[in-house]
Amino acid sequence: MSLLEVLRTAVFALRGNWLRSALTSLGVIIGIAAVIVMVSVGQGTRSEIDKLVSGLGSNRLDIMPNTRRAAGGVRMSASSFYTLTSRDAEAIREEIPEVQYVGGVLRGNTQVVFAENNWAAGWQGVQPDWFELESWGLALGEGFESRDYGGSTKAVILGETVRRELFGEEDPVGQSIRLGRVPFTVAGVLEPKGQGGWGQDQDDVVLVPLETARRRLMGAMGLPPGAVQQIAVGVTRAEDLDYVQEQIEALLRQRHAIQPGAEDDFRVRNIAEIVATRTQTTRLMSLLLAAVATISLVVGGIGIMNIMLVSVTERIREIGLRMAVGAGPSDIRRQFLAEAMLISLIGGALGIAIGVVGALLVGRFGALPVVVDLKVVGLAAGFSVATGLFFGYYPARKASQLDPIEALRQQ
Repeated sequence: MSLLEVLRTAVFALRGNWLRSALTSLGVIIGIAAVIVMVSVGQGTRSEIDKLVSGLGSNRLDIMPNTRRAAGGVRMSASSFYTLTSRDAEAIREEIPEVQYVGGVLRGNTQVVFAENNWAAGWQGVQPDWFELESWGLALGEGFESRDYGGSTKAVILGETVRRELFGEEDPVGQSIRLGRVPFTVAGVLEPKGQGGWGQDQDDVVLVPLETARRRLMGAMGLPPGAVQQIAVGVTRAEDLDYVQEQIEALLRQRHAIQPGAEDDFRVRNIAEIVATRTQTTRLMSLLLAAVATISLVVGGIGIMNIMLVSVTERIREIGLRMAVGAGPSDIRRQFLAEAMLISLIGGALGIAIGVVGALLVGRFGALPVVVDLKVVGLAAGFSVATGLFFGYYPARKASQLDPIEALRQQ
């Protein structure tokens, strides 16, 4: 029999029991759809992790005030205390050789005004190393000069979102704007970064020198001398992160006169640990989805094998008649194998369609990032073919080994 005749016969046989064939393919449909969603979510999450690492830096430590008990045992938030100072940052730079960059930060929110346009944005008071710590360059302008960091110079650098909302297509460099009631001159514009690893708009930011932020934007709050809300530390080598973290903790406990056993008034966040935790979570989720997909494919394959064995039993006389008129064992084997493959391929095609749509819906309405790749579709098609070939071979082989005389005796 030619390949075309084999396919025509297989289609005719399946069409005669189309409902049974459709129900048989359900396992394959679910399995293939699960494979596509699993791989798409895994790739999307890995992409988000890469974005998170590039945005935060894999060789970075962040030091922040710790929550502590106020008088009367009431737990206050860390923002109510300023336990870190610029002098702490300088001590870390001077006493720990493995540290490459150090920068203190103050943060707040304000209304940014230019002419009749205004925009609510977050501002950050930064030190020179901030740009290296954040791996962030300038798209326009010259940025802050060295002398700007030592006084209360009214220079400001805008994020792309703030620039667009205030100036549109106009060049903002050299223009005068207000942060709250304080006038500033635009020195530059940051390169656009887009959405961050936590879903925030990274470009919705305004930068000013740290001392300017302390004196001009937070002067009325009565901050402790040199206070900062966060210290970011860049380490030269990633393998030194744990050692540097220990050294920083020991140094700050000494500088803050924290007694042994007492609670620290700071906490150190290791970016590498956050990334490792998120990677591990993604891996476990992918393994879970892979297990679901594998079970569905095995169940679907067993269903195909079961139905094909039933089909062989029902069509023993037909098989004997085909052999009697000249069909060989290989022709019978190809016929039943083609039927199994068609069930699997039809289920695979429907599974691919459902999987792609499902992955896009997860990306649109769910909290998980999704990247649909053509390689994923190819992988799913490969699984579909393999399922039909593997689970369809045994029934096809059993049909080809029937004795034609005994088969013709069957009623």
